[in-house]
Amino acid sequence: MPTPESFPIEKIFVPTKQKKAVKPEIVAEIAESMLDIGQQAPISVRVDGDRLVLVEGLHRLEACKALGETTILGVIVPAEVAQHRPLLSEGPAVEAERIKMARLKQLRLEKEAAEASTAALKSVNATEAPRTRSTKGVRNTPKAPGRTAGSTQKTLSDWITQQKGSGNRY
Repeated sequence: MPTPESFPIEKIFVPTKQKKAVKPEIVAEIAESMLDIGQQAPISVRVDGDRLVLVEGLHRLEACKALGETTILGVIVPAEVAQHRPLLSEGPAVEAERIKMARLKQLRLEKEAAEASTAALKSVNATEAPRTRSTKGVRNTPKAPGRTAGSTQKTLSDWITQQKGSGNRY
């Protein structure tokens, strides 16, 4: 396989038929991956006069554009290889790229699910009504007659002293 080199993105022509195949969700996934680990697989281009024509790697190219990159790693392939492009899609490198993209998609879905779960939990906690004190054990009956707020005793000896002073027999 030829050695990857850096190509200016504005010099790469994308055929109209390929432009129609762009899937924004795949571009976003690849862009996220490129931010984390960089470009892992070069695109394929062929020379056509003074321009380069994209053969393979549309979503990688679009992801680089979305990230504001001015260059992209790629390899120049002969025109004969470009015409037999379906044969390239069966190679081990392409299969490895598919597996990587599937793994990235799974990780992104797990991350989104975890974020949604956390957000839902925060939402439930924020909307939960404030708790009030339970009235269990609170007496609803008035105090016994003859007792005043000042007459409550703190110790048994205080109570006995009060009972003796009031003439009550204990």
